[in-house]
Amino acid sequence: MEHPLRVTPYTATDTYHIPTPTAMATLNPGPELREIGELAVWSVSSAKPGNGVNLLRDGREDTYWQSDGSQPHLVSIQFQETMEISYIAIYMDWKLDESYTPNQISVRYGDSFTDLKELKVVQMHEPTGWIFVGLPLDKEDRGGSIRAYVLQLAVVSNHQNGRDTHIRQVKVYGPRQDPMKILGRETGFTSLKFNEYALCR
Repeated sequence: MEHPLRVTPYTATDTYHIPTPTAMATLNPGPELREIGELAVWSVSSAKPGNGVNLLRDGREDTYWQSDGSQPHLVSIQFQETMEISYIAIYMDWKLDESYTPNQISVRYGDSFTDLKELKVVQMHEPTGWIFVGLPLDKEDRGGSIRAYVLQLAVVSNHQNGRDTHIRQVKVYGPRQDPMKILGRETGFTSLKFNEYALCR
């Protein structure tokens, strides 16, 4: 069932459009980032039976979530606490999905579904591969991050005026915390291998 609060159009004076990003065949975010999507609860505004929200996170590029309703189509990512978020990575395949492929996605964030603000609008032209979207708060895309409980992707329109949409994978990245600095030490681990075992869960 579609959440009534998730279809409200959000506007903000700092909203801006970014140039069409280049799709990448492989995803290599770098050792300074960690994937935090597994810490969130994921939901969508609608889904065709057999193509649900779980396929956004199954690690496979040959499966996809398919919406089944009116636009905008929403992917909502809700964390249990405020998270620092630096990048979103979205996998799409224009060659296979054609008119189901998004060409405009609004990125929104906030502390709840009732106070979401539109951060940026991503324009895409026939993307095939990973689209890596930074989430700075300045219009120069100079890096940085946002802090939010809720992150939302809204597919505003598709290629060729398609109605429903396909998104194959979504990953969310935040900065990797240095465990040595958390303990009050200036120098932390520089090796990615050491960092993998630096924290106990």
